[in-house]
Parts: sequence; structure tokens; C-alpha cells
Amino acid sequence: MATHIFDGHNDTLTLLAGLKVSDPVAQFVKGTHGHIDVPKAQEGGFAGGFFAIWVRSPGPGGFSLNDLKPPYDVPLPKMVDQVEAWEIVERSANILQALDKAGAVRICRTVDEIEAARADGVIAAIMHVEGAEAIGPELSELDRLYEMGLRSLGPVWSRETIFGHGVPFRYPSDGDIGVGLTEAGKSLVARCNELKILIDLSHLNAAGIADVAKISDAPLVATHSNAWAVSPHARNLTDPQLQLIADSGGVVGLNFECSFMRPDGVPNVDTPRADAMAQLDYLLDKLGEDGVTLGSDYDGCKPPQWLNRADKLPNLVRAMEQHGYTPERIEKICWGNWMRVLRETWG
Repeated sequence: MATHIFDGHNDTLTLLAGLKVSDPVAQFVKGTHGHIDVPKAQEGGFAGGFFAIWVRSPGPGGFSLNDLKPPYDVPLPKMVDQVEAWEIVERSANILQALDKAGAVRICRTVDEIEAARADGVIAAIMHVEGAEAIGPELSELDRLYEMGLRSLGPVWSRETIFGHGVPFRYPSDGDIGVGLTEAGKSLVARCNELKILIDLSHLNAAGIADVAKISDAPLVATHSNAWAVSPHARNLTDPQLQLIADSGGVVGLNFECSFMRPDGVPNVDTPRADAMAQLDYLLDKLGEDGVTLGSDYDGCKPPQWLNRADKLPNLVRAMEQHGYTPERIEKICWGNWMRVLRETWG
């Protein structure tokens, strides 16, 4: 059987929400210009993943990691209004539910549902919110999202929220920037534990990660982050952070963004396979064979040319094979480790 991929992060819902078409669901089924759609998924063995709901900052312009030359420090947008954020989150959630209704994906709340979708040849989708701007301090919106299918949440997307602070897109730098979770942030983590919602450490600053580690009773997870020792970017994880994740039985998903993968921090699509393997080797050394997964950041990043769409995922599998990884290790990285952590988190 061809290797199936379960992926820790994509921004495909944001791409679909921005398409100037009358039916983004039909477009996803037919094929888009983006990294993930039904035809690309079928060709590349993309069997499911975390479908992120992300709030784009209002106003002209946008956030881009293109054409950066080290050293760099990309200014972060200001905090987003909660009411505006909720409207965006609800719109993206509606697109995901429409994809589910059309049979293009299947929203999954348990590992058994993920495995069933895989067996049926349907893309398994975990509803994930990246950045908790849409949630108020009383957390009632969290419960509403849970009822809609939410099973994974990142307290921040780099930009500040009422719950905590993220890391800038800065190179060279680490994530030891600013204070940790607010009191509301600590309550958010505790409530996620009660609801069995996975808490995503990606984008959180060092103090915030340390706070989650103190509070959470679930495995620590960074859905789409790389190793700082290989690429000293603020978005990547230092050895002490990797140790916290390893000690908890958690996982880290390899991010395909070139500037997080390359030692020089440059968003160059000519990034070689060797840079991806260097990241995987380092993560495996620090986390063990059960602690490494994939978290592509498709439709939200600038991947290497050889890995820049879901139909090219077999190139990564071949790179692992040629690097000497056993079939058992590859299966864990591509599928099994996510299933283990989700079972332990969701129950």
C-alpha cells in the first residue's frame, strides 16, 4: 500500500475563503492553484490533517515571508477585534462544514473516525483554530466551536491575543520574547484539557510554552515547527522546548516553510532535500521515533520546489527511504505518531 500522509497543519480554508468564485467547495473538488485539493490529495497520498481556521488582519496589504534577507524581523499586525475575528472564524468553519456535506472531506472528532475516513478514501479533517482571537475571556465561544467540531486550538498565531504572546518572524532569534500566558490564557488551557481539545504550541513564545507545560495534562504538541538548532528562527523550537515535548510524550510536526527549514533562514524554494532530512534527523534525535510527525503548513507557507503541493508528498517519502529510514519509522512519521497522540489527547 502506498504511504498515507496525515498532516499537522494547512491553511487551505483561508485560501478557499479568499477565492473569487461562487462555489469554493466545487473548486476544491475540481482543483485549485493552491497546495491542497482533492485531485492533489488523491495523487499524493494526503489522507487527512488539521485544517486551520486563521484570522487575517484587516486592512490593506498582507503578511508575506517572500524575499526576506537575513537578518530580518517582520513587524506583526496588531491584535484583532474579537467580533470581527468571530465573523471570519465562522465563515471558514462554514466552508469546512460545506466540504464535509459535499463529501470532499470528513470532519473527524475521534481517531476511529479518521481511520474510517482513510479506509473510505475521504480526506479526514480536524477542525483547528490558529490563534484564539475569536474567543472571549469567558470562553463561551470555545464551547460553541467545540460543538461545531473543533478539536485543536493554538492560543496565538504570533500576533498577540488576550491569552498570550507569539513569536515574531525573526531571524536569527529564539522565542524567548516577552511574558507568558495571561490569566485568561491559563484558563483557556485548562478548559481545553477539560474538553479534550489539543493545544498547539506552534507560534507561542518561550514563556507561553513553559506555562502550557505546567498546566496541561495532555501530551505537548507543536503541529508545525522545526528545530532551532538547525535553523535559528524564532518560529522554531529550542532544545529545552523539545525536551519538554519529549518528556510529555508529545510530537512536533515538520514545517515545510523554507525559511524555517534552511540553516540560513532564507525563503528560497531551491531548498534541497538534505535540509528537510537534517531537520527530521535532529527532531528524531531529540524526540525519539515516536515524537516526530509532519506539519506541512501547506497553503500558508513557501515550501521547497520539490515539495510544494500535496501531490509531491511521495518525494518526501522517497527522500526518507533514500536516507535510510525504515518503513516502520516512515509510517510513524507519516501517520502513526499523530494517531497515538490524538488518542492520548482526545481519549
